[in-house]
Amino acid sequence: MVRKNAWKTYSKADDEIIEQICNGYKDYLFNGKTEREGTKYIINKAEMAGYVNLEDVIKKKQKLTAGDKVYAVCMGKTIALFNIGTKPLEEGMNILGAHLDSPRLDVKQNPLYESNDLCYLDTHYYGGIKKYQWVTLPLAIHGVVVKTDGTKVDIVIGEDEEDPVFCVSDILIHLAADQMAKKANVAVEGEQLDLLIGSRPIKIKKKDDEKKKAKNSKDPVKQNILKILKKKYDISEEDFMSAELEIVPAGKPRDMGLDKSMILAYGQDDKVCAYASFVAQLRVTSPERTSCTLLVDKEEIGSVGATGMQSRFFENTVAEILELTGNDSGITLRRCLANSCMLSSDVSAGYDPLYSSCFEAKNAAFLGRGMVFNKFTGARGKSGSNDANAEYIGKIRGILEKNKVYYQTAELGKVDQGGGGTIAYILSLYGMEVIDCGVAVLNMHAPWEVTSKADIYETEKGYEVFLKECN
Repeated sequence: MVRKNAWKTYSKADDEIIEQICNGYKDYLFNGKTEREGTKYIINKAEMAGYVNLEDVIKKKQKLTAGDKVYAVCMGKTIALFNIGTKPLEEGMNILGAHLDSPRLDVKQNPLYESNDLCYLDTHYYGGIKKYQWVTLPLAIHGVVVKTDGTKVDIVIGEDEEDPVFCVSDILIHLAADQMAKKANVAVEGEQLDLLIGSRPIKIKKKDDEKKKAKNSKDPVKQNILKILKKKYDISEEDFMSAELEIVPAGKPRDMGLDKSMILAYGQDDKVCAYASFVAQLRVTSPERTSCTLLVDKEEIGSVGATGMQSRFFENTVAEILELTGNDSGITLRRCLANSCMLSSDVSAGYDPLYSSCFEAKNAAFLGRGMVFNKFTGARGKSGSNDANAEYIGKIRGILEKNKVYYQTAELGKVDQGGGGTIAYILSLYGMEVIDCGVAVLNMHAPWEVTSKADIYETEKGYEVFLKECN
């Protein structure tokens, strides 16, 4: 049962649509490298499409009716968008759920130090990474610094052509005998992933008083970095305690391959599904069942915290929506969630011929063959997975085949090779139908990941017809 390559069927018109969608996607990837930036980007585009902030609707004591479009945000990192349908919410919604966070390096709360005339930021890696992949790359700093008076300073350094970039250094091959003898998982230790940010000492002037001279003579490179930070951003070393700074690969997404059939970029897990879900949400007009796109934070570390899927944010937001549509019963909320259908929009491991031993080819996802469905995820004996019902899969297949959407099914590698999870199991706790589906990715969790433009196109189409037609 081999699935066809979608590229073989495309017309010139299809090619033009693919490029249009993927150009928008690359713009989102570059301007939404962090969950905060991604949320801000989506809010801007959603408001241009007529979505309004749910908080404003509540404050104005307005009611919601069919055709109204609203969004809700949690702490600037998670967003839920709703297009109110003509059917009662009690009958359920059609939901797309993806995540905005990606593996990266986070700056610690007390990070700045100098060693042997070099200045560093101490980091803690976030999510599952191969640590050795993060050395010697050009890196950028993204995030916010919040001062004690509440002032928020947005930071992006390393993306403009005039900006400096940063890197994590590595030992030269000539002296790497000990390192090369280690296993890959310890060849570079987590505490070695510190960001090199400066080497020029501060100038000590003759006119400076003795106190200032003494201060600047101790860790002079660090003092010079602090001077730069104060001048450019008006922040001090103490302000790192209330900062969220993320270290990500510097640079723009690029077309990949002589045929420009692929995209090479940071963070495509899971921004590719987030963007496809968002575009599908915007393209659905006058739905029968309320359409919802939920884009959350913290999936890469277990969906924890107030902005992760395990929080009550989504449930509370749906309760607010029901209140504004005249349904304030607790049982109505339960029925709404239980009767909903969801596509847990997350990526799948693309089959890599160079590492074929890790895959079971009959049940692998191939680039160019359309959106990927994973009946279950988890590890080994399906541990920690959501296992979708056959009836639901049959329904989804019918919708996709009716609308000529290319799709395939897959597992995450060989049974005993490893595994992974998504947010699907959390939403399934409400009793709703859920299945994982998304885009196949090569180099998943590496600093630069690869996707097929054809798969992005087919996945967006699949998400769109799901929102329109699933009942």
